[in-house]
Amino acid sequence: MKLSAIARTVAVAALAGGLAVAMSTSSEAQGKRIKWKMASTFPGKLVQLGTGGKRFEALIKKISGGNIQMKFFEPGALVPAFGVFDAVQAGSVDAGWSASGYWVGKIPAAIWFTTVPFGPRGSEYLAWLEFGGGQELWDEIYAKQGLKAVPCGLLAPEASGWFRKEIKSVEDLKGLKMRFFGLGAQVMQKMGVSTQLLAGGDIFPALERGTIDATEFSQPAIDLKLGFYQVAKHYYFPGWHQQSSILELLMNKGKWDALTDQQQTQIKTACGDNIQYMLAEGEAIQLPALKELQSKGVKIHRWPDSFLAQLKEKWEEVLAEQSAKDADFKRVAESLNAFRAEYGKWKNLIYLQ
Repeated sequence: MKLSAIARTVAVAALAGGLAVAMSTSSEAQGKRIKWKMASTFPGKLVQLGTGGKRFEALIKKISGGNIQMKFFEPGALVPAFGVFDAVQAGSVDAGWSASGYWVGKIPAAIWFTTVPFGPRGSEYLAWLEFGGGQELWDEIYAKQGLKAVPCGLLAPEASGWFRKEIKSVEDLKGLKMRFFGLGAQVMQKMGVSTQLLAGGDIFPALERGTIDATEFSQPAIDLKLGFYQVAKHYYFPGWHQQSSILELLMNKGKWDALTDQQQTQIKTACGDNIQYMLAEGEAIQLPALKELQSKGVKIHRWPDSFLAQLKEKWEEVLAEQSAKDADFKRVAESLNAFRAEYGKWKNLIYLQ
């Protein structure tokens, strides 16, 4: 064999070997193709809360080139809306589209990773999660339950609630039965309101039947779709209990740990894109929805500053009580509040008041 022929043979062999190594490395990075079931707390057609989950379903498939597929399942299709936590923890469902605040009965500190009364706006919340130790606390607390959560959606501020009758004084609240979420429910209880937590699809029937007198749920664009205006005509702002709300992609930790670095990065990337999209969408669609609600006879109210001051005073009481009951709750509260105290110096300096 001539030298040039030998050289060509060696070169071809080297190229083939290099391609084999590259393909092997690429295959290892991509990992085993996964097809997960993702149970949702929110109906897929519900603006933002559900559509955000459906968007993530399509986005992760596209980003991963089909290597990661998470099929969105409606509430009740696999498990009830509030059964997502248990199913993912047990591994009978791979992932869940929900919000950590629904799991306070199991993890009191979980509420801090969704929203808290008089809490931060979206940008400040994300800053704490990414750079203030929030995500590390979230990971640590969830790991004890065999879970992993990635922030995957962000809602703009919510409304304060729907009432059948106008609230002219604090006395008008006493004795009301109201659907309320999170720690805000405990604040309202201190104001004399009897609260209960209902899934989104259960609220209108309860309001219509008179099982509850009032409700809060979300933003105008979301509340409009749920039809609360048909029963209650008085709509109150601002949403002191939810200035922003984080949605989570909840996963079984064992299954998360089994993913490759590339797969985990693809999931985080898809969730990051979902966060910016949902926040932008949420800020853009509220005014048209509010105008439509007004056209249907809804009266818009803003709580007076004196009323908000009373709510904040009651929130401070709830914060102290819950911190005394649960060590993790106290740790997360102290972390976020310390971050906000420092952040506030920058916020007051740079933002228009």
